[in-house]
Parts: sequence; C-alpha cells; structure tokens
Amino acid sequence: MRLSGKTAMITGAAGGIGSATARCFAAEGASLMLSDCNLEGCLEVAERIKEQGGVAVVTAADVTREEDISRLFSLVRSSSAALDILVNIAGGDHEPVVDIESLDYDCMSRNLDLNLKSTMLFCREACRIMKPQGYGRIVNMSSLVYRGSPAQFSYAAAKGGVYSFTRSLAMAMGRYQITVNALAPALVDVPMFRNVLGDERWMAMADDAAKRYPLKRIATPDDVAKAALFLASDDAAFITGQILEISGGARL
Repeated sequence: MRLSGKTAMITGAAGGIGSATARCFAAEGASLMLSDCNLEGCLEVAERIKEQGGVAVVTAADVTREEDISRLFSLVRSSSAALDILVNIAGGDHEPVVDIESLDYDCMSRNLDLNLKSTMLFCREACRIMKPQGYGRIVNMSSLVYRGSPAQFSYAAAKGGVYSFTRSLAMAMGRYQITVNALAPALVDVPMFRNVLGDERWMAMADDAAKRYPLKRIATPDDVAKAALFLASDDAAFITGQILEISGGARL
C-alpha cells in the first residue's frame, strides 16, 4: 500500500472530492485526520472508513477562520502525531457566472478567503510540523480556471493564486524534502453542483462539457482522488511545484 504508515490531513473531507480522497487514501493505508465545516458529513465519511478497517479522526473547522486552523494544528501537535501529508481540498465559488461590472466585494473576499487564504494558512501550519521531520507531501486544490475565466473572476484569481503559491512554497520547502503540488480539475460530477443547479441545469452543463472534452466525459471524484494519491505518494518523490490538470483533455 502506497501510504502505509503515513498520516494525512484532508480538508473539505465531507464533499464529493474530499470524501473520495479520504476513501482512496485509507485504502492505501494512511491514517486520516479529516476536517470540514460540515461536521455531520465528515463523521459519516470517517465512519465508513472505520467500517472498512481504516483509521480516521474528525475535527470541525471553518477554513476561513485562522483561529480554527490554529486550533486544529494545536490538536495535532498536542497528540504528538506526525503529519506526513496535507491535502487542501476545501473550496468553492461564491460568485459564479458574473460580468466584471457586477463583481461584489463581499463575494470576492469570500472566494479569496475560502480558496486562497485557507490554503496558505494550512500550508503554513503544516510546514511548521513537516520541516523538523525532513519530510512532507502537500497537495493543493487549484482548478482548470487558474488559466482564466470570462465569468469567474474572483474564483479564477484565487485558484491562480493557489498555483503561484504552490510554486513558491515548493521552491522554499524542497531543501526539507517537502514536495508541494497542485491539482487543476475541469468539471467534476459532485453533489454540490446538482444541489445548486438542479438536475436539469446540471445535466445540460455536464453534457455540454462532455461534448467539448476529448475524452467525452466529465471527471468523477475518484479521478481527482487518484491524482491526489499519486502526488501524495513516494511515486512522486521527485515532482514538486507542478500543477496536474485533470481535464479529460480540455483546453488542449
């Protein structure tokens, strides 16, 4: 098993991609620390992992609150647990499909807090543990719109920032044998989209995307989880500062 003996922290673990990543990592032998503002959903993920013989503990945290992040890592340090892997999955778009004249300051700020600032703060705290160990794997969640989007201005800016931050951190942490990489998925079939858009609008969007992607389908959460597994494993020990597009060939 590729993650046997490793301890991994996964944020956004109650969501579609986060829960798939948690299950994937547990199947590969990792002990998990799961976090999400949706405590009930996170507990359900942990319970399913335990039923399969895995190890998972849960802590509720709002990733937009620095005090919640600091408290979470204080618990890690007080337990004397190692932290080998951090996967920053928590995120979302508070301002989808707007024109530039309609940008809202509060929505813009929430997007930056949720997607960019949270990633930076989790990485800061993780590196404080990983540096003395001389080992770490960090996987951040960007998006295919890191290249730009004509209708997701603040979200694209935040995800572009995640990539730039990832490269910067990789440069700084390489000497400590800490690798830092990012994932950039295209459209992923997760419950959140169906809940927000409704089945009819979601299916129309998914069908349109699938027609445009060379592989003629959209991504599943498992597609993203397996990419995260690769970057978190020692199979990717000589890969750092990269962004891996999980896009079915979109934007080739």
